[in-house]
Amino acid sequence: MKAAPQAQLRLIDLQELDSTLDRLAHRRRTLPELAEVDRLEGRLTELRDAIVAAETEVGDLDREQKKAEQDVDQVRARAERDQKRLDSGQVTSAKDLSGLQTEIASLQRRQSDLEEVVLEIMERREEAEGRVTGLRTERTGAQAERDTLAQRRDTAQKEIDEEAGSTTAARAAVAKDVPEDLLTLYGKLRGQFGGVGAAKLYRGACQGCHLALNTVDINRIRTAAQDEVIRCEECRRILVRTPESGL
Repeated sequence: MKAAPQAQLRLIDLQELDSTLDRLAHRRRTLPELAEVDRLEGRLTELRDAIVAAETEVGDLDREQKKAEQDVDQVRARAERDQKRLDSGQVTSAKDLSGLQTEIASLQRRQSDLEEVVLEIMERREEAEGRVTGLRTERTGAQAERDTLAQRRDTAQKEIDEEAGSTTAARAAVAKDVPEDLLTLYGKLRGQFGGVGAAKLYRGACQGCHLALNTVDINRIRTAAQDEVIRCEECRRILVRTPESGL
């Protein structure tokens, strides 16, 4: 392949701009704020689920407490009715009096047991409400942190995009100076060799693979026509000659 020496030199400018674009793209993909925002989004999802579960538990305990309190009220009301019968003197039979007293005592024990159940439910409800409060507080903090990081992420991405935009414009201007066939080869090699398709020959070494050329290759390049496109024998990248090539 043939190309004017100046066009070949423009490949180095193009390579520098493409490398800059690659670095910017990598930086944009690996912004630490991206991972942190994702982590916080995941935690917020966990918190939303946990809050729903805790609020559901509070609701269930509310219903359980109301049912237990109704049971207490029913037992208390029945005990009060029996006590009024006992106090009224209407029951005169010793057997009936004994039975009524036994029932009142049983109802009092039942009421005491049910009141313990109510207290236990109230304690569990208080704990569940505490969890809801704690989870909501954590959610508020996580949301604030997420929003701050998202703002920092957006600012960083905007700065990167602006730099990438100006670099892309500069690249387009440089690419116009490179023949289409050479540009196509350069693009193909960039895809094959980690984004580096062209490199300088600097003091007898390829700056693409950083290996020194042997004497035979140096002599071959030295005698080649100036418009001949040279390839590194080691890495096969386009090798651009400059006054510092050491030829």
